[in-house]
Amino acid sequence: MANNAPPKRQDTRKFFENLSGEGKSIAVLTSGGDAQGMNAAVRAAVRMGLYVGAKVYFIHEGYQGMVDGGDNIQEASWESVSSMLQVGGTVIGSARCKEFRTHEGRLRAALNLVQRNITNLCVIGGDGSLTGANLFREEWSGLLQELREQGQIDQSAVDSNSVLHIVGMVGSIDNDFCGTDMTIGTDSALHRIIEVVDAIMTTAQSHQRTFVLEVMGRHCGYLALVSALACGADWVFIPEMPPEDGWEDSMCQKLSENRADKKRLNIIIVAEGAIDQQNKSITADNIKNMVVTRLGFDTRVTILGHVQRGGTPSAFDRILASRMGVEAVLALLEASADTPACVVSLVGNQAVRLPLMECVQMTQEVQKAMDEKKFEEAVRLRGRSFENNLTTYRLLSSRKADSELPTSNFNVAVLNVGAPAAGMNAAVRSAVRVGITEGHKMFAVSDGFEGLYKGQIKEITWGDVGGWTGQGGSLLGTKRTLPGKHLAQIAHQMKLHNINALLVIGGFEAYVGLSELAAARDAHEELCVPMVMVPATVSNNIPGSDLSIGSDTALNAITHTCDRIKQSASGTKRRVFIIETMGGYCGYLATVGGLAAGADSVYIYEEPFDIRDLQANVEHLTEKMKTSIQRGIVLRNENCNENFTTDFMYQLYSEEGKGVFDCRKNILGHMQQGGAPSPFDRNFSTKIAAKAMQWITRSLQESYKGGRVFANSEDTACLLGMRRRALVFQPLSHLQKETDFVHRIPKEQWWLKLRPLMKILAKYKTSYDVSDSGQLEHLARVRPKDTHTSAAI
Repeated sequence: MANNAPPKRQDTRKFFENLSGEGKSIAVLTSGGDAQGMNAAVRAAVRMGLYVGAKVYFIHEGYQGMVDGGDNIQEASWESVSSMLQVGGTVIGSARCKEFRTHEGRLRAALNLVQRNITNLCVIGGDGSLTGANLFREEWSGLLQELREQGQIDQSAVDSNSVLHIVGMVGSIDNDFCGTDMTIGTDSALHRIIEVVDAIMTTAQSHQRTFVLEVMGRHCGYLALVSALACGADWVFIPEMPPEDGWEDSMCQKLSENRADKKRLNIIIVAEGAIDQQNKSITADNIKNMVVTRLGFDTRVTILGHVQRGGTPSAFDRILASRMGVEAVLALLEASADTPACVVSLVGNQAVRLPLMECVQMTQEVQKAMDEKKFEEAVRLRGRSFENNLTTYRLLSSRKADSELPTSNFNVAVLNVGAPAAGMNAAVRSAVRVGITEGHKMFAVSDGFEGLYKGQIKEITWGDVGGWTGQGGSLLGTKRTLPGKHLAQIAHQMKLHNINALLVIGGFEAYVGLSELAAARDAHEELCVPMVMVPATVSNNIPGSDLSIGSDTALNAITHTCDRIKQSASGTKRRVFIIETMGGYCGYLATVGGLAAGADSVYIYEEPFDIRDLQANVEHLTEKMKTSIQRGIVLRNENCNENFTTDFMYQLYSEEGKGVFDCRKNILGHMQQGGAPSPFDRNFSTKIAAKAMQWITRSLQESYKGGRVFANSEDTACLLGMRRRALVFQPLSHLQKETDFVHRIPKEQWWLKLRPLMKILAKYKTSYDVSDSGQLEHLARVRPKDTHTSAAI
């Protein structure tokens, strides 16, 4: 039969089915200081290793366990990593090992590995642990020869274990490892810090107190800097950027000015390794004594200490660690004899592999630059994310006197549109303060586009947005009303208040609404002004952006609720929970929440399913429940299927699981939209809104001609979104073809690639596209300084 179909485009995707682990042995260890999320990495590496047919071993107590051998090295099973996803620290133990630093210690470690044919090591730890692993790898063949000469192993053992492959994952709450935007544990540590800061703020406000908080970071100021950005601290001390001489006067002046502005509290954050220009230590107690002596303010010190290492891992850390664990096993499977030891890491929202020693060397260069007082160089070496955090903090914290501000004579309006999302207020605060710093007059619009056409527009000042970063919901007020039917009234209000630019922070209604305004420019000249949208919705369903403000907070709400729900069944008989999440037709919350909570199945609209799939899932879960596994979680997106409702699934699972498990259902509802924003959402919204405001300033300058602003080109109505590794401005008109307007979702969504990963970790056989991974990249050493480059978050 003739085939008249067009020739198929060559499929260049690469699937991991042809990567087999048969005959390979992988060992997983955690070393150095513990970090939340290490268990998620261990779980993912073990399950991926078993999935591809390899033998997987735990090495308990880090390198100490490797040196001591015996029961410290145990074979892992699928069930042995069950229920560890939500546990902080590391359940396989970690220890600092002096013996491994000696040749004799490494010789004993090599013997213990060879006896079990382990030639693949997955090391989760900081730069010291990873450097030790690399040294071990370089010495490996010499150690084997030595063992053979001593008669402890024979030549066949030398031949069959000739190459040691090493892949590292960085577990460190300090985020002090170059080459990665976030290390495992950093986000959870920020959660602990922000929980404390939010609690302290209420008591500080009651008594008009100054609080000095000391956070961890002996050599790296990341935690101090980002927590200062996330809570709007008055002052921050970090080792990479010591304050200029005379900082005592400047700080006291700033604290006094803030009190004079009716601000009832002051927050000062100090990294434990903070220094001054002379490399002398700056401690929390020094600062307290100085504030009390000079200003007489009631001042307290809080040292957070090991609280920052504790608690359950955040949703971000679980997802990061799970992705890294799977990526680490893929890297080990693909490694050849001449592949250098690598670390798997995250840049933007993309997994990358980098040569381990390049990262270690650059990390050491940061310390060297600091020792030599080359502080600007140290900040640059920390990476673009760190540099961007510092720039944004400086921009938002240094309020200039009105006489020092430039005057632009431009009026910029800010509004929230759509459903509330945690982080909207932080974005408004950031936009208002950057706008004022750039010389604009800032206006706040209440109740979205409805407030815009009704004229609910008033000037907003620097002090008006104080303390907004930690507030959930939308303080400006937000509605879903679209502007299409009110264009003439909106144009009239824009003219009345002389609005020269619009910054819209919101969800899908903001995207549609701003597109309507841009399309109406020909009919209404008042709309010919620069317009930019910043995505803010828990659903994360905005075309042109991989992430949106509010979705991380919602994910944490889902994850922690799932933890509690699972815990509610502990000690009872086997139980399965059917949990419904929000998201409209977008399955982001269900899928990524499922990955973070360790779900067995996740049903979403983007991946159609029928009754046979449901039946297969029930049978799969029934088989699992016959082992030592006691609890199952099934997530269902609210609009995944109009017929297979939450009630239907509950009844189906209840009926089919009779005699094996019982069933419960939960609808999470609006709790996913509430609560204080997570540190990630505070940081992301602060930086993205600052960048949007800087774009508005440039666009206003470029479009100001003949005494007025006139902007009607496509690229003056933009969406600022996170794309893979960078923040990018995209004309709204270009995004129309990427949008499914009926279901309010983008036509292509990056997170769908995470679904096979979730299924593998739940023990389903599936196909996994690994085209994006596998390429070893190199660290960019020198880059031109360009303020317009898109900075990674």
